[in-house]
Amino acid sequence: MNKQPETRIARKFTRLRQEGRAGLVTFLTAGDPDFATASDIMQRLPGAGADLIEIGMPFSDPMADGPAIQASSLRALTAGMTLARTLDMVRAFRKTDNHTPVILMGYYNPIYIYGVDRFLGDAAGLVDGLIMVDLPPEEESELCLPALQAGINFIYLTAPTTDDARLPRVVEHASGFIYYVSIAGITGTAAAAIGDVDAQIQRIRRHTDLPVAVGFGIRTPEHAANIARIADAAVVGSALIDVLKENLDENNQALPGLADNVLSLVTELAKGVRSVDKTA
Repeated sequence: MNKQPETRIARKFTRLRQEGRAGLVTFLTAGDPDFATASDIMQRLPGAGADLIEIGMPFSDPMADGPAIQASSLRALTAGMTLARTLDMVRAFRKTDNHTPVILMGYYNPIYIYGVDRFLGDAAGLVDGLIMVDLPPEEESELCLPALQAGINFIYLTAPTTDDARLPRVVEHASGFIYYVSIAGITGTAAAAIGDVDAQIQRIRRHTDLPVAVGFGIRTPEHAANIARIADAAVVGSALIDVLKENLDENNQALPGLADNVLSLVTELAKGVRSVDKTA
């Protein structure tokens, strides 16, 4: 079984267990639709009910993501967002919040170009976890092991296609939590049947004692509550980005109330998650 390092992520899941509830993980793309708006939303996410914050690192070819997140990445890149500015956004967040875990999710190319050692040096103390869609365990020496040495959790994805022969290798050096991708497909698509998700979570837990978060396809407070009954956290991304997109003008500029509308959905999702008493 995995031994949890003492990180913000570990402390958050310990607190969630003590409170007898699951957590809400929110995903938004750094710099979408612009740096100032994205930073404002990020600063206000914990107050709206987000327990952990995932920030997408904008990339030109996000292969695992559906149209909503692809478009958000393009908007951010067009607005001038870079990996360095993504770290600046987290740095600004840390000036007022040193407790909420922040996880960067994305693809290896931007970090490779930035330089792994430089990136880890700049991210240490700011970023608590990394999710790299395109780095399997066989490539752990590229970033996973160096990240762990830098005190940053490396969070692996599992999917319905990750069988019992594969799972031990996936979780061997995983830390923070396991991210279960509940569908075999891209983000923002239909949700999996709750019974199927429950069976997969139980299977994952036979291989690790890390918390299990479930993402892909969670869009409503009701669905988030259903996931909260069986998992340690529910991850919501595309639904939030859809609200963001609905509050842009024809030039992809933020309309008044954009941040409030996104955060309103976060609050409703948090209510759904927190309605489930896991001590009962």
